[in-house]
Amino acid sequence: MIRYRGKKKVIDKVKELDAFSKVPDEYVDSTPVGGTFSVITFFIIMWLVYSEVSYFFDSNLVFKFVPDTDMDEKLRINIDITIAMPCSNIGADILDSTSQSVFGFGELQEEDTWWELTQEQQDAFDAVKYLNSYLREEYHSIWQLLWKKGHGSVRATVPQRKTKPNRRADACRLHGVLILNKVAGNFHITLGKSLPLPHGHIHLNMLFDDVAQNFSHRIHRLSFGSPANGIIYPLEGDEKITTEENMLYQYFIEVVPTDVDTTFESIKTFQYAVKELERSISHHKGSHGVPGLFFKYDMAALKIKVYQERENLLQFMLRLFSIIGGIYVIVGFINTLVLTIRTKLLYVPVPDRYKKSENDRPGPVAVNPLLRPSDLNVPLDLIQQ
Repeated sequence: MIRYRGKKKVIDKVKELDAFSKVPDEYVDSTPVGGTFSVITFFIIMWLVYSEVSYFFDSNLVFKFVPDTDMDEKLRINIDITIAMPCSNIGADILDSTSQSVFGFGELQEEDTWWELTQEQQDAFDAVKYLNSYLREEYHSIWQLLWKKGHGSVRATVPQRKTKPNRRADACRLHGVLILNKVAGNFHITLGKSLPLPHGHIHLNMLFDDVAQNFSHRIHRLSFGSPANGIIYPLEGDEKITTEENMLYQYFIEVVPTDVDTTFESIKTFQYAVKELERSISHHKGSHGVPGLFFKYDMAALKIKVYQERENLLQFMLRLFSIIGGIYVIVGFINTLVLTIRTKLLYVPVPDRYKKSENDRPGPVAVNPLLRPSDLNVPLDLIQQ
């Protein structure tokens, strides 16, 4: 017999190194228990994979404070306020630390309207007021939802009147956008129109001394920069109604620059915190001042950067594969355990009806004459018999 002693092929050597050996199909036994566990394993793995992928894309939010060095940036303020006095009796102006007035920043539109809202308008404003109030009160528990899911404060959009009252307008709506310097300033609404001066301005309120002053107001919109998801503007949806004249409302606003870089948007905007004070002006009682609305804002020295931090892709893949492999191994172990218990419980021993005597000896074995005795696993004395 000639044997081939040539070198093995590369594919043969690779087969010898196969660590994932295959079991022939004829040795595989499919059982209902194994099929049930296979279906359960499939759904568990799919659910865990979905959870891991969702967690990977829904990463943690990071809020980082950094010094604000962009001093040349402009500050945009969005205003929409209704005052319970005709537009001819009031004036709005802004004076910042650079002594520039509103005429250098833009102009607000004045629109005569009525203070009393229709039922449709009142329902819309109340809904926005209550919703924004809830968001402000519960912000500590829902802030992740606001930032990650793209929700924020709801703007008080009052629908247009379908029917106008048969009387003169008794309120004024001031709305528009002003582009300000990024410095501290004072936006105010007082009695009388403003007159610009070289280093400031004056309000001609002396011409309206005999006019009843009612500074009840609704703030439909008061924000800085572009609207952003997750940012709540505390003054929007606010309403102050007074029965006293000569009321002074002061709002002290701290404006914080904010850079947002999330899945939904990537913008530069501003958010603010506010403190408010109201009091009645009475010079006879020692309460001095000018009646009106004063929004005094100042810029924070620090800027907030909001961004999403995702884990490394390699770590995510390793954790995903370990979950799949771990579930497969654990369920396979449980499947083997269940099959073993099931076999033990269902096994019925066969009764031994034939007992062998001590003198019983095995009978002769038929031997093929072409075979040698050494080819059989039979004692030689039995073959000779």
